[in-house]
Amino acid sequence: MRDPVANTACSRPGTPKLLFQIDHIIARKHGGETIAANLALSCYFCNSYKGPNIASLDPDSGRLVRLFHPRKDRWTDHFAWDGPILVGQTAIARATILVLWMNHPLVVETRRLLIADGVFPSG
Repeated sequence: MRDPVANTACSRPGTPKLLFQIDHIIARKHGGETIAANLALSCYFCNSYKGPNIASLDPDSGRLVRLFHPRKDRWTDHFAWDGPILVGQTAIARATILVLWMNHPLVVETRRLLIADGVFPSG
């Protein structure tokens, strides 16, 4: 099993790890169990936007696709940075970015400022 903290690098700068919540990757209402393989740490913002969603529409193709699964998927296979913008390299990533509002203008501006200060990776 992967390290439970390995995929918790929140794209919302300044999110203290102490404020992370335990999220059911597949929500209980969709049959997800409360077992380690279905749990992940999630910041409040991502978790509140995700809610019970397990899929969304890929904004490029319009197809319904599952969201990023932090226990099964590798971040670097799906996402890349273009300065302060998180880029979805796959349909899964694009849908996840959309649902979790990971490129909200205020978040992007915060990342841009942190990159300028040298405290956030620029890609």
